[in-house]
Amino acid sequence: MLYVSDESYVGLADVAVEFTNARGDSWATHSRASGAVHADLPPDDYIVTLNKSGYGGKRVRLPNGTPLPYHFRLLTDGLLGYAWPKCVRSGDKSEFRVHSVEQYKIELWRYGWTKEKITGLGWHDEHGPRAVMQITPDGDYSRTGAQWNKVGYLSPHHTQIVTAPERSGLYYFHASTLSGRSFTFPWVVAPDKPQAAIAVLAANITWNVYNNFGGRSNYIHADELPPTPTINARQELKRYQDVKHLTWGAESYAPLSFDRPEPLNHIDPAEQIIDPIEGRAPNHVAPAEWRLFGWLEREGFAYDLYSETQLHHDVLDLSKHRVLIISTHPEYWTRKMYDRVKHWVFHEGGRLLYLGGNGLNCEVELFDNDTVVCHNTALTSLWPAGMGGAESRFARRHESEANLLGVVFDPSGIMTAAPYRVEDAGHWVFAGTGLRNGDWFGQRSLHMRVPGGASGHETDKISKSSPKNVKRLAKGLNPDNGGAEMVIFDAPNDGMVFSVGSICWPSCLPIDDGVSRITANVLRRFLE
Repeated sequence: MLYVSDESYVGLADVAVEFTNARGDSWATHSRASGAVHADLPPDDYIVTLNKSGYGGKRVRLPNGTPLPYHFRLLTDGLLGYAWPKCVRSGDKSEFRVHSVEQYKIELWRYGWTKEKITGLGWHDEHGPRAVMQITPDGDYSRTGAQWNKVGYLSPHHTQIVTAPERSGLYYFHASTLSGRSFTFPWVVAPDKPQAAIAVLAANITWNVYNNFGGRSNYIHADELPPTPTINARQELKRYQDVKHLTWGAESYAPLSFDRPEPLNHIDPAEQIIDPIEGRAPNHVAPAEWRLFGWLEREGFAYDLYSETQLHHDVLDLSKHRVLIISTHPEYWTRKMYDRVKHWVFHEGGRLLYLGGNGLNCEVELFDNDTVVCHNTALTSLWPAGMGGAESRFARRHESEANLLGVVFDPSGIMTAAPYRVEDAGHWVFAGTGLRNGDWFGQRSLHMRVPGGASGHETDKISKSSPKNVKRLAKGLNPDNGGAEMVIFDAPNDGMVFSVGSICWPSCLPIDDGVSRITANVLRRFLE
């Protein structure tokens, strides 16, 4: 059976399909309502031509004996892009890969407390019609990558290579067209050599794991694409039709490629750092992390930015930094990353700030072909009882992340948000805040998916695996006793850990005085 679908793996009806053999014989048909393509063809090698208004047409070689089912994939007309590689060091080069059906302009910006235009990168088009339209591979390219700029990009005179600026930080490419379309995409630039005492991690593994471009993420068709494209998600996907279905019910999971655009990380070019974070996905990925990076600059804290994958691949040398900050939603880590950071904290005197929620909760494996596999393992719930007594997916394969972070996620209070309530106002963390025991802080938030305060979206709490000397300083007021627990503890050899246990925390930093002062107090003490 043959099928045709778009980049979301939604079946496309009424696609014009033509099969042509080497002798020039041809057969024409259209895809049916399900996206299925039916044609009575003699065995042969074919060139298959597909066309539909609103999508990019393509030609595909279909040799005799091609395994079935075969899935043709078309790309919706629009504007998208990504840098490749997505994470580099200063002085390294990346290629911008943009999909557009009209000429587009592209610029490079740096995202700190304010957005700073770095350079214009010109207008891009070709002489041929729709020549900057990208072509996606057929089949499940969430596994293999979108592979843009691979077909027809041969000219040495029309390169799209950019050298990473000297200054580390979060950069964004801004693409726009004369008709008014715009799309922005991130680029993580690490320093060529360590410059600051503070290292900050961008959670690019989480960005990729939540990215469903191509039809799969670790939340939609996590194990593999189903045999037939989707027509109506609410009618077909098990997550909506089976009350007992869990996202992770399989024993193994197909890889997810980093080589794909990330629409969830788009930031409107006009959006400023103190503007609300609108939309569902942006509140826990790069747009929310930008609020932390900008706040650090506002408060005068110099930092070097790295990606999580750069930590895994030893680009980040923790021995050269005094403080490491992880934030927002660093849910997916490799065992190598975890063990390295834990050793740095407990044996080398490192200081860790965990300014996020549901962090280090699932072990992943990175491969040389730029893919990641999530080791979710089959489970029946996100409570320990549903994970064979383990506190997390990471604990099931290694150890509970509470050993390092002091806290671990559980589902109580999930998808709610609230302020924190002070429990130990005499602690130095609250110096200069004017807060007393019982007072609330963290009422102001830019997090619009789950508005309500700094404790929220997903929250972490102290567990039996937490270090015995962990000290709870404040707790979120979320329902069902589900508030995040803000904790601190000393580790051997002068190490220290401070955790807030909430995804919403960075979204409050630019506008909430209590959240800002507490974070600054911890950073200054940890830098001593």
